[in-house]
Amino acid sequence: MSTAGPLPDPSARAPRANGVATTPGLVCAHHHLYSSLARGMPAPPALPRSFPEILEQVWWRLDRALDPAMVRWSAMLGALEALEAGTTVILDHHSSPSCIEGSLDLVAEACAAVGVRVRCAYEVSERHSLDEARAGLEENARFLRAGGRGFVGAHACFTLSDPMLAELAELAADLDVGVHIHVAEDRCDAEAGRRLARWARPDWLLAHCVHLDRELPGWVAHNPRSNMNNAVGYARPLRFGERVALGTDGIGADMLEEFRVAYARAREDDVTATPSAAWSWLEAGWSLAPEALEDEVVWSYAPLDPWYLAFTPGVRPVEVRVGGRTVLAGGAPVLVDAVEIRAKAAEQAERLFARL
Repeated sequence: MSTAGPLPDPSARAPRANGVATTPGLVCAHHHLYSSLARGMPAPPALPRSFPEILEQVWWRLDRALDPAMVRWSAMLGALEALEAGTTVILDHHSSPSCIEGSLDLVAEACAAVGVRVRCAYEVSERHSLDEARAGLEENARFLRAGGRGFVGAHACFTLSDPMLAELAELAADLDVGVHIHVAEDRCDAEAGRRLARWARPDWLLAHCVHLDRELPGWVAHNPRSNMNNAVGYARPLRFGERVALGTDGIGADMLEEFRVAYARAREDDVTATPSAAWSWLEAGWSLAPEALEDEVVWSYAPLDPWYLAFTPGVRPVEVRVGGRTVLAGGAPVLVDAVEIRAKAAEQAERLFARL
């Protein structure tokens, strides 16, 4: 995976005349846009008491219920919310077992309509069947071979056999892209490091790594809010060095807010922690996805300094330009109607909830 040169220091950028400052577009290093419709979903059949039960009772029921219209409007809503938070690049990890073929096109087209960049991946998993896993593998191959940007996607080692992991790694190498995979998110996947050691490459994107027991080549996507929500533990991301970027695991794409949560979680673990480390994880998104450096976000607040932003809620973008094109002005999207997107997404959420 390509990397950028020396990263710009957001706090050093010259403030505009009105006192606001600018940065490149922010990067969400691990998202699940399909989860945008999940808010307010019906309670699961039984109260989940572990991470595997959360997957089985909540997320694996939800993703199987998705159809193409739901995929489209969920991605539209997630992309809109990313833009409204100054996030111009999303590294998405998609799953819709009932509508696999063409699903990555739906996600990519929705993000393009809003004006946000996306790198797509379909989550290959054998949790339901080998045939379904092969369909997911083919969707990754089809999308990438047609010129789509992204990764080969994989769920996690505990839902994948070694032969399928080998196929995923081979496809990614053939296409010269990385694998985007959940790694040791919970103790149930604690063997992931050992199993992936023979295949992982520097261009892989390893999400979570809470219980990873060894160094692996690749980028680590740290998702502090999600890890806390699922009670899986603290990843202690400082141990992974400089190749750590912030993701949300599907809980929106407000990366300034995720930075604040990352700092608070680090501080809870170590009272000597400062906002600087969490800010470095935010900045690392520009090395992971250097196309964000072509974008510009004008913020409602200055100075853009970690010590200020860690304790200053409500900082929002005023303008956003992606590749030189204005896509947000006066805090509102330019290319789409935000009211319409939210209304259509609400309609699809009701359809989804009825299926659950």
